[in-house]
Parts: sequence; C-alpha cells; structure tokens
Amino acid sequence: MNNNHTDYPGFIDFLHLIEDYLTSGFKTEPVVLQAEEAGERLQEGKPEQTSTQLESLHNEICACTKCDLHFNRLHAVPGEGVGNPLLLVIGEAPGGQEDKKGLPFVGRAGQYLDKWLQAIQIDRTTNCFITNVVKCRPPENRDPHPEEIRMCLPYLEQQIKLLKPAFLLSVGRISSQLLVESTKGIGALRGGTYFYRNLPLVPTFHPSAVLRDQSLRAKVWEDLKLLRTLMRR
Repeated sequence: MNNNHTDYPGFIDFLHLIEDYLTSGFKTEPVVLQAEEAGERLQEGKPEQTSTQLESLHNEICACTKCDLHFNRLHAVPGEGVGNPLLLVIGEAPGGQEDKKGLPFVGRAGQYLDKWLQAIQIDRTTNCFITNVVKCRPPENRDPHPEEIRMCLPYLEQQIKLLKPAFLLSVGRISSQLLVESTKGIGALRGGTYFYRNLPLVPTFHPSAVLRDQSLRAKVWEDLKLLRTLMRR
C-alpha cells in the first residue's frame, strides 16, 4: 500500500479538512460499488425486511437495561445512517450531546468527523452508517468498562450483520483495540489495514483526540487516504 503523502502536496498539514479541501481545489472521483457487487449485497436480504429488522434492533437497544449505564442515560444511541452503507464508522461510546439527542457524533467531535468523511465523499445521509461499541454514555465520558463492552457488543455484531457494510472505519483506541483484537495503542494500530468479520478495517484516531492535539491531523489524513484507496479498488 503506497501512503506517500507527496502524492497530494498541500495536504500534509491537513485537517480542518473542508477548509483545505475548498481552498486547494482538491478533487476526488466518486466512490461507488460496482453494480455486480452492490447487487450481491442487496440480494442477501430484502431492503424492506432489513429495515424492519434494524428498527426492531434499535428499539431493543433503546430499551436495554443489561448494564448499569442505563440508570443515568437520557437516550441510548443506536446509530444513524443508511442501510447497506459503503462505510460503517465505529466509535467508542456516546458523549453528552449524543446522550441528549439520541444520535451519534453530533457534538464538536462529530462535526469534525463529518468533515473527515466529506473529504473522501462519505456522508451519513447517503452512503455511511455511524455507531459506537457502547450505546449509552458512560458517566463523565469515562472509558467504557469491559463488562459494559461485553454486554453491548452483540448489538454491534447484529448491526454489522444487518447493515452489510463494505468497509469499516474505527475511530479511537477502544473500538480499534476491540475490532483488531489487540492491546496496542491507537498510535501503533493506525496506518494499516485489518479485517473484522472479513470486512476491511482501517483504524484511526478519535476526532476528539485530534481536536486536542492538532499534530495528529496529518496521520488521520494518511488513514483516510488509505481507506479511500481501498474503496476505489
């Protein structure tokens, strides 16, 4: 895999992505599934049936009381996006804004994530689904406990089965460690391609981490370029 950033001069210092995107005139070709591949994925389950199953699953998530996180939540956050997405984005757990609205990645970090995705022509309203490993907000935004992850993981597994994404993007240490099955830090995991349930997976930093440390921007851009290359193949 060629990750030579000299292919795109002017983007090394990337990320406030949209600002860079607009000012430099960077263009990308639309990423689409070949008709044969898209047909195969859609034929695996009728869209209407899949939609009903997803709705039922998300209602189950919203009513879940399997772990103590449900005591303090305002809303569970099943996820948001389209069925049969090109990309499934998997984060760690909802934050304060997500808990209030019942939607994933709607706070400052979520707005930043949307910019990342837009730069590679991915959008939660057209070809993407966004969710988290844990569906309820941990108190004070602490890391989810292992037992909380264990209780919630079947929901994520079922979402992957029903959504049938083509690619996975994990953002942050916890979701990346879980899907890669590694205890390495995100700095060591990112930069490569893995597979989860036979789906290509690219890990990268969490948007909130990049907002705190702008030096991570170029590394995220390298990961997004890698993901875009995989999708085009």
